[in-house]
Amino acid sequence: MAASKASAAALFKGGVWRRIPPTVWALGVTSLLMDTASEAIHSLLPVFIVSVLGASPALLGFMEGVAEGLTAVTKLFSGVLSDRLKARKSITIAGYSLAALSKPIFAMATSMGWVWTARLIDRFGKGIRGAPRDALIADLVAPEVRGAAFGLRQALDTVGAVLGPLSAMFVLVWLEQSLRSVFWITVIPAGLSVLVLVFAVKEPPQEDGKDSKNTTPFAWSEVVNMPRAFWAVVGAGGALTMARFSEAFLVLRAQDQGMTLAYLPLVLVTMNVVYAGVAYPAGVLADRAAPHKLLAGGAVVLIAADVAMGLGGSISMTFIGIALWGLHMALTQGLLSALVAAVAPAGARASAFGLFNLIMGLVTVVSSTLAGVLWEQLGPKATFVTGGGFAVLALVGAGLLAPFLKAAGSPSH
Repeated sequence: MAASKASAAALFKGGVWRRIPPTVWALGVTSLLMDTASEAIHSLLPVFIVSVLGASPALLGFMEGVAEGLTAVTKLFSGVLSDRLKARKSITIAGYSLAALSKPIFAMATSMGWVWTARLIDRFGKGIRGAPRDALIADLVAPEVRGAAFGLRQALDTVGAVLGPLSAMFVLVWLEQSLRSVFWITVIPAGLSVLVLVFAVKEPPQEDGKDSKNTTPFAWSEVVNMPRAFWAVVGAGGALTMARFSEAFLVLRAQDQGMTLAYLPLVLVTMNVVYAGVAYPAGVLADRAAPHKLLAGGAVVLIAADVAMGLGGSISMTFIGIALWGLHMALTQGLLSALVAAVAPAGARASAFGLFNLIMGLVTVVSSTLAGVLWEQLGPKATFVTGGGFAVLALVGAGLLAPFLKAAGSPSH
């Protein structure tokens, strides 16, 4: 009882966040600015692709899956390269810069080919930056506050995911501007994101001689010879990813129930308000509670979200499902990053993040493509009910994770 009260006091009185280094806060602000730009575009892109360009839901799902798959493949190689060169910040800058360069291409797009090109450049940039950025956070913080650090960065990132759709709606509704105007405005926060990263993020110095043995650019042995606990985390994360297809289908579900174009950004705003509000407390909780139980709780919430969106017959039930989707993300995404950092070898953390995200990306290709096919052939209910079925499998997988984490000496055990 005393321990639980102490944990609660640390959570609500702010004792934990004071131990998080300024560089982690700077990385969070970098993510906030870039996500403001990206989500302003992504909140409108699914409807633009389907309604304006005439693409099918199946093609949308395939495109989203391939884009995320490219992100994942890139994360593997950027992670390995980061470990071999002992370079975190420079590779992260390259990734954010590419994502920033994609924004004007969205604004100038006049065909599906332009949109496809911009989307791939954006996801390629995300892939380059993800693993070295997460490894940098793991390098900077103590194990006992690792969940809080990842939760904080994720929370700030998600604040940007709220501001982006809100700014898009402001431009469309109150300024009575076009989609193209929204896309042009995103260039500003994207550029600021790169500037914060360059000038405010400090990379810790490497110890002398630490990288003397890492003279080759790539070593498969570091990637495939991960411990069993890592592969258990991969299995649990893969089951959740199979259940959680692209958020583009949340936007399409709201449109399917009659929501107008100008207010569709509220879909991602709703999801990300919940995500941003819960991500940091969930990260702090992950440092104190059994992680497999928290992961199981996230799977239960995802099941409820799929039921609300798949079987609910009103726009209000859809938005309840969207909010639950955001709660699921808050409970699981920072936690999975913390688990990867906890079970990966210290000298191969970026490689571990890269491999983890590669596999998650490949699963996303399958899940988003399947969601699109089900939507087109059987309707939206079939898409969300199937997602709920996969979430049940993820719940089982979370329960099987406990002995692997205990054997690996996870901090919460």
